Amino acid sequence: MGVADPATYRPAPGTIPVEPGVYKFRDVHSRVIYVGKAKSLRSRLNSYFADITSLHPRTRQMVTTAASVEWTVVSTEVEALQLEYNWIKEFDPRFNVRYRDDKSYPVLAVSLNEEYPRVFVYRGPRKKGVRYFGPYAHAWAIRETLDLLLRVFPVRTCSAGVFKRHNQIGRPCLLGYIDKCSAPCVGRVNADEHRQIVEDFCDFLSGKTDRLVKELERKMHSASEELEFETAARLRDDVQALRRALEKQAVVLGTGTDADVVEFAIDELEVAVQIFHVRDGRVRGQRGWVVDKSGDAIDEVESGGELPVLVEQFLTQFYGEQSTLAAQAGEEQPGAVVPREVLVPALPRDAEQVQQWLAGIRGSGVQLRVPQRGDKKALAETVQRNAQESLQQHKLRRAGDLTARSAALQGIQDALDLDSAPLRIECVDISHVQGTDVVASLVVFEDGLARKSEYRHYAIKEAAGDGRSDDVASIAEVTRRRFGKLRRDLDAAEAADLAALESGSDPMESGLPGIDPKTGKPRRFAYPPNLYVVDGGAPQVNAAAEVLDELGITDVAVIGLAKRLEEVWVPNEPDPVIMPRTSESLYLLQRVRDEAHRFAITFHRSKRSRRMTASALDAVPGLGAARKTALVTHFGSVAKLKDATVEQITEVPGIGVATAKAVLDALHTE
Repeated sequence: MGVADPATYRPAPGTIPVEPGVYKFRDVHSRVIYVGKAKSLRSRLNSYFADITSLHPRTRQMVTTAASVEWTVVSTEVEALQLEYNWIKEFDPRFNVRYRDDKSYPVLAVSLNEEYPRVFVYRGPRKKGVRYFGPYAHAWAIRETLDLLLRVFPVRTCSAGVFKRHNQIGRPCLLGYIDKCSAPCVGRVNADEHRQIVEDFCDFLSGKTDRLVKELERKMHSASEELEFETAARLRDDVQALRRALEKQAVVLGTGTDADVVEFAIDELEVAVQIFHVRDGRVRGQRGWVVDKSGDAIDEVESGGELPVLVEQFLTQFYGEQSTLAAQAGEEQPGAVVPREVLVPALPRDAEQVQQWLAGIRGSGVQLRVPQRGDKKALAETVQRNAQESLQQHKLRRAGDLTARSAALQGIQDALDLDSAPLRIECVDISHVQGTDVVASLVVFEDGLARKSEYRHYAIKEAAGDGRSDDVASIAEVTRRRFGKLRRDLDAAEAADLAALESGSDPMESGLPGIDPKTGKPRRFAYPPNLYVVDGGAPQVNAAAEVLDELGITDVAVIGLAKRLEEVWVPNEPDPVIMPRTSESLYLLQRVRDEAHRFAITFHRSKRSRRMTASALDAVPGLGAARKTALVTHFGSVAKLKDATVEQITEVPGIGVATAKAVLDALHTE
């Protein structure tokens, strides 16, 4: 199917209304491929039909896949939120983000629709008449908590078959014998008594813990006063079991606090979301997603509005989906899925409308807040670390898969029209602060995996004059230094071969280029990469290609990977290569670039730290570079050196009392 020209279906000027509304893009088969909302339909839709080259590749792909656009005007932005959610749910457009409920997360289910309700660990879609608690990160965490609670709330946990069999033979199962089941199968309790146990169990899990613990303590004291010591001892153990179960759900916020904490980890292509559900101050469950970024969020990257858009997309989809699922399951209060407070990393642009919409689901007020300090801020940081780890693990799983790596290398070969798959990839990244302390990193991937033993750092010489240096010149310098050595090695090997031929000896006796004659192992950077990646666009990649041409290196492909749009630039081409954004090939190139960036930043920080250390000690008369290094090495950091005593400083070889006092004076003055 050919690529559509958006101009062919662009609405006539002036026909798009300026009111708020929701719009749909459809493809040639009339399938809805994208749904969005806007405060002003005219302003938003016109942006799609501007210069197509200025659009993000994902947005560009959407508008060229579409064949028509239509819209619905609404009277309020809250209506727009609801209609957008309904349409995304109805049409499942391929270019919209979907935070689908992850069926892999385990929950604790209670089958209230049975005569004798059963408690069990469950994964899957919700069913009517079943109450769910969680989700939890691990099934073992549920089972461990359940094992503790069965002592206090001996509810049925067996399947229908096991229940029927023990009913027929008239003997309970093992759990009945050890008092971890009230054994309704043999009539030890009737249906009403068993249901009361189940309701107490549900009350405990839903946060009504204090009432149950106090009730047990009251019964314990009453039994003790009546000299029923065995009963009192059993109740004491029950109270301890409940307290242990509560300890597994650590108090993270004040008692009585009901809140959801939402955090994001974002890269150029994907977003990871984590949400912690806090009820009565305790984390009752968590869940997470990793999804492709798409639509409006991508278009807001330049203006810094990406996060507010992602927050709004997530809140509307997640809580809309949860309330729908709760209603389908027949829960009495489907609005209870929305807590009183939702903590987010940034407020949506239409925060008041989103709050109003959430309050409509809950049936009472909802507050959206960005935590600023204290326990809520600390918990948000924990959730954010979980999101970051989730994104990293997602990337590693993709990169670690051999099949995916093979497909990625093959895809790079095809996309760049290389002679062979790039089994060795080298990537260079530049790091600096406003042109100072310029450093570069060179990382190596072989067969799609990092070869950290081959990594290399470069300190870049700053340009004379204002002390600034640009990335293009830095890329050229690193390329010249890296491949200049290769050129010299190749020339030396060629000269040795010629000399051997002229003397009549075997050229192989002079040794193989790239092999260390002492160890027989390959030298570092003795072989050229199949693919050389620079961080940047056309100027950077052209600078690297010019250096390779000067050096006569002809068998190395060069590309640039631009951060913002993830475009792949090749030398002397006016347009970039756009790889499919879900392809394993782009994932591999992105991971190579990210690793080079990480390695460069690490080196830059250490270099800057050493420079700042040196400048702090420059004021000490007679203290040379060797003794500065000895001081910092001995104490590990300037901060620790600053906190040291004169006696401790004089323990460093070559440092006397006078110098130690001068060092402390200089640091405290600094």
